[in-house]
Amino acid sequence: MNDLIFIRHAETHMAGAFCGQSDPPVNAAGHRQIQMLTENLRSEPIAAVFTSDLQRSVTTARVLAEPFDLPCIIRPALREIDFGKWEGLTWEKIEKLDSIFAQQWLESFPHLTPPDGESTEIFEARVMAETSYLLSQAESRSIAVVTHAGVMRVVLRTLCGFDEKTAWALTKPYCCMFRYAHHPHTDRRLQEVPG
Repeated sequence: MNDLIFIRHAETHMAGAFCGQSDPPVNAAGHRQIQMLTENLRSEPIAAVFTSDLQRSVTTARVLAEPFDLPCIIRPALREIDFGKWEGLTWEKIEKLDSIFAQQWLESFPHLTPPDGESTEIFEARVMAETSYLLSQAESRSIAVVTHAGVMRVVLRTLCGFDEKTAWALTKPYCCMFRYAHHPHTDRRLQEVPG
């Protein structure tokens, strides 16, 4: 069985704003979250650590990988969706800039693209291609995948069968995680989402 343990990065000062491909560092609360995450995963037989190239993920991954004496393998395809002109803005600010489009975006989520942003179709295709690659690297072992909430939601919806609302709730906490297990011979898929 090939196990992917998907982990959301730790908190940054942009918490509460649209932080897709912006690249802020982990803040003090985030460093405490990483320490708790490391303790929770200490007994997990992790054989490899893959991470998005954005520093909030790389920082999380490096601390996680250290007890296992593993390198972090950087994969740009694990980046969050690009929010375009909404990067760094709060929802309140977005509503002030264009309340009509903001309401349309909410009503059609996740199908309407923010101004100059990455479309959901392109983002989901990128995430699923990368997930297929990671499964090919698992080779009957557990690998940690440090990434972003949006990436994790795509996996939860597409491979695990969760609806958008549930996937959103499961990926809201920083340093949250879930396991996706794939049995390559029977095409059996299992998922374990901590409560």
